[in-house]
Amino acid sequence: MSVQKQDLEFMGIVKNILDNKEFKKIETIEHHGVSRFDHSMRVAYYSYKVAKFMHLDYVKTARGGLLHDFFLSPEDRTNKDRFISTFVHPKEALETAKLHFDLTKKEEDMIRSHMFPINPSVPKYAESWIVSTVDKIVAAEELSLKFKFKIKYVYSLLMLFMFNFIR
Repeated sequence: MSVQKQDLEFMGIVKNILDNKEFKKIETIEHHGVSRFDHSMRVAYYSYKVAKFMHLDYVKTARGGLLHDFFLSPEDRTNKDRFISTFVHPKEALETAKLHFDLTKKEEDMIRSHMFPINPSVPKYAESWIVSTVDKIVAAEELSLKFKFKIKYVYSLLMLFMFNFIR
């Protein structure tokens, strides 16, 4: 059993999302070498843990993290489609999430801004920064496993990339 599923508080927060028929469809979509569902669960859980540790709104963070990549895409996407999706999927995910769930402004911001700085939508809340940062770390780890990179090099490159924008 995954660490996320063992955390009953976390599972209670995200239960209504996990039970949603449309959300379950992302279980079959590949994303960074894993399913989009598994990726989203990891981002949601680690973001939740960071927000809770920092005494921030961990409930909204768990929900926003889980919904950050909630968009459906065809299985036969071309590499060009995947590249374009990098820039447009936050908007698609937000639209999809709003169709199926009542979202707060903070949750909307987490979804909309999770691709900053690639996407120009700057996170407005500390919780949005957490989801954006955790998403990059989780994606880097997933891609390193998919392409068999040495994880220490991926983390080093990620830190250099992120610090370049903090300065």
